[in-house]
Amino acid sequence: MVITDFLERNAREYPNDICLVEINPEIKEDRRVTWKEYELIEPSPKTSYRREITWGVFNEKANRFANLLIQRGIKKGDKVAILMMNGLEWLPIYFGVLKTGALAVPLNFRYSAEEIEYCVNLAEADILVFSNPFIGRVEEIADRISKGRLLIYVGEGCPGFADDYNSLSANCSSQSPMVPLTDEDYAAIYFSSGTTGFPKAILHKHRSLVHSCMVEQNHHGQKKDDVFLCIPPLYHTGAKMHWFGSLLSGSKAVLLKGTKPEFILEAVSKEKCTIVWLLVPWAQDILEAIESGQVNLEDYDLKQWRLMHIGAQPVPQSLIKKWKSIFPEHDYDTNYGLSESIGPGCVHLGMENIHKVGAIGKAGYGWEVKIVDEKHNTVEKGQVGELAVKGPGVMTCYYRDEKATNEVLADGWLFTGDMAQEDEDGFIFLVDRKKDVIISGGENLYPVQIEDFIRTNDKVHDVAVIGLPDKRLGEIAAAIIELKDGVTMTKEEIDEHCLGMPRYKRPHEVIFADIPRNPTGKIEKPKLREKYGANRLIAEQNMG
Repeated sequence: MVITDFLERNAREYPNDICLVEINPEIKEDRRVTWKEYELIEPSPKTSYRREITWGVFNEKANRFANLLIQRGIKKGDKVAILMMNGLEWLPIYFGVLKTGALAVPLNFRYSAEEIEYCVNLAEADILVFSNPFIGRVEEIADRISKGRLLIYVGEGCPGFADDYNSLSANCSSQSPMVPLTDEDYAAIYFSSGTTGFPKAILHKHRSLVHSCMVEQNHHGQKKDDVFLCIPPLYHTGAKMHWFGSLLSGSKAVLLKGTKPEFILEAVSKEKCTIVWLLVPWAQDILEAIESGQVNLEDYDLKQWRLMHIGAQPVPQSLIKKWKSIFPEHDYDTNYGLSESIGPGCVHLGMENIHKVGAIGKAGYGWEVKIVDEKHNTVEKGQVGELAVKGPGVMTCYYRDEKATNEVLADGWLFTGDMAQEDEDGFIFLVDRKKDVIISGGENLYPVQIEDFIRTNDKVHDVAVIGLPDKRLGEIAAAIIELKDGVTMTKEEIDEHCLGMPRYKRPHEVIFADIPRNPTGKIEKPKLREKYGANRLIAEQNMG
């Protein structure tokens, strides 16, 4: 079985059922839309732009795009890059690529023109599909990347250097191209976060995608009447693989453009969402909006909301305790994963294990895990080591990078680069990224532990702890702290708060500033180290 089989089954069994809804709360107008999408909400000053699509139309659009690609010479094993914001077109285009036997290559919407060029060249993409927000960036490199490569534009106002998706696909057949596929065929290339230099290309087979469907539904029990609220970008494995639970169950999903607390709560209320996947910053924002009175829960109908789950980064225990105090009826789950392990779920907490909040959990459905030392020997419970995972969702390799592949793959095990420890009950706790560990005066400091403690202060909105160079200790821990709106705080207050930690863990420096996070919610620590590390080196040189 391959991932496209689920789409075709849904189109047969539920052709007229709504499968996707797109909401953009920033657009307050009644717009005409295309391909059997309808404005179901009466237009008003408070109305969001809303489109929807059925399983039958979804499959037809995927087939039309697949047949278009085949007409343009795309065949099994070729690659098609996708550079688009979330919207109704995204998933049909993705599945259209897969139906040809080609590999889908989703690109991060934050990529610069240089990074776009690098990634399409590394992946050896034959076609780049892009939408309006990226016209300028693609135009910068169009002369270089269009040689031997087709550029297809999705949206209104097609630029002169690209071909128009709507006109090209309109007359293509809506029937399946019937390209034979197996679970051992290559399906997709995803890119790593690229926190150090340019990102790596991660190669996956269809079996990886199918396994992620099974993992998601096994963990969260999606049924036909569930409604999934999807906010993160679809180019990322996390968002798409959580949506795969909706694909497997034939249920509806809502693509929300916007992360403000009132947007999220309004979408849950109006669309009757039952499952919501949040990133840590969004969950924090919702809690703060409730506490400050910015939003009133009585204004929303949330009784059907059954599950809130979080992934993509360590989750502060204090955040979930506060969430459960406000939403005691919600199930909760933590999902751990990497793009190299086809996204979330290789480790998960489990909705029944709320008493272990703070842990990432145990091995997910169909997965094995272990914690190892530098020689890949399993460590004792309670000891810190590197987390390794093994299962059907492990990547084939880093595409065209044998050296990097050999550094993380061995005997079917993926060595994640995350430091972790296992408690006496077999639950795994993330300690930190291997590369983020701070060695100060010979002591290993794990930033996540320090961050979790600082977050217990009611004035702190977000915090990142990084290592900065120090002549005497090698490195020191510095806490960059983003305060909640309307509050003030001094370094002395933080120092006093941190007296509750062992002395060697207390941050030497405190910096009040904004915390940068990427689209999947991860703190961009390389940016912070570059900014504040350089400042500290200059200061030390001036003093010396």
